[in-house]
Amino acid sequence: MKSDLKTVVLNDVHQQLGAKMVPFAGYNMPVRYSSDLDEHHTVRRAVGIFDVSHMGEFRVRGPRALDLIQHVTSNDASKLADGKAQYSCLPNEDGGIVDDLLVYKMADEDYMLVVNASNIEKDWNWIQKYNAEYGAEMENISDQMSLFAVQGPKAAEALQGLTEVDLKSIPYYSFVQGTFAGHEGVIISATGYTGAGGFELYIPNEAAVDIWNKVLEAGKPFGLKPIGLGARDTLRLEMGFCLYGNDIDDATSPLEGGLGWITKFTKDFVNSQELAKQKEQGVTRKLVGFLMDGPGIPRAHYELVDENGNPVGEVTSGTQSPSLSKGIGLGYVKTELSKPGSKIFVQVRGKNLPATVTKLPFVPGTEE
Repeated sequence: MKSDLKTVVLNDVHQQLGAKMVPFAGYNMPVRYSSDLDEHHTVRRAVGIFDVSHMGEFRVRGPRALDLIQHVTSNDASKLADGKAQYSCLPNEDGGIVDDLLVYKMADEDYMLVVNASNIEKDWNWIQKYNAEYGAEMENISDQMSLFAVQGPKAAEALQGLTEVDLKSIPYYSFVQGTFAGHEGVIISATGYTGAGGFELYIPNEAAVDIWNKVLEAGKPFGLKPIGLGARDTLRLEMGFCLYGNDIDDATSPLEGGLGWITKFTKDFVNSQELAKQKEQGVTRKLVGFLMDGPGIPRAHYELVDENGNPVGEVTSGTQSPSLSKGIGLGYVKTELSKPGSKIFVQVRGKNLPATVTKLPFVPGTEE
């Protein structure tokens, strides 16, 4: 089985650091180095580094690059200035979502799309299908790039000694391309998936090991540690960030999934007319966050019921929140139960445990 898994450049480094490796999205990835709890608190309170090099990157260039991106994504990429990034999604033709992604404007007629690891081939084929009309130059650079996320309130201080770029001056969802740890052309992006602040570093593979080691060394005085995918999941869940394949997928609409804010009807895009109708008519279910009222940990696919035991939806993601010491979850419920304060029940081992729908995020983030 292992032979079928792809490996990131730092595969051996993670094993030397004592990481427990697991299959994730077709890659052999570090799930934890010490404990999920310790790693979670490290990111919330200090700073940690994740290797997320399994993510996919496409370059889209040429006179009609923006036209293609505008057609296949739900957000309005025409609003992007050079050096800005945008969260968006790829709607499908049936009302669902092909993937969620980031769109980076590198320069006029030059963009980078960052997609989920499990969807690299699917997304590439999907965009290429529409590119027949636009003729943009597309390049899949996923196998040439490594990606590290340095996240936490001390991220800027921990990294500042490695670059002349003033890290604290990079606004949220903006990026700079510059020299980092002696390597030119590193993309330093003020984005992340933790709500703890920090940066994502897009690095040519040949520089990956050197930069990783230099970040670990520079970060030592700030308590920086390597962090695995286990803590990444609890951190993103505390923020209410969607995970593709769990909370959103080919059968969930952006409007059901709470992504109306990245669905802009000021332009035409794939399935935009049907989604506009859905917005007008209203959706019958919505993705919500909920807090357990007492003990109990919600898990994906647990049934959600109302006070009379009638099914109203299901959990899509759930965990014990390290920051709150309570069970938290995301799930789809009937629209009438989607308002904060609504009472729902989670079926856990044959019992209906009470929970309260709550406004997201569960834990305040540091980003503006």
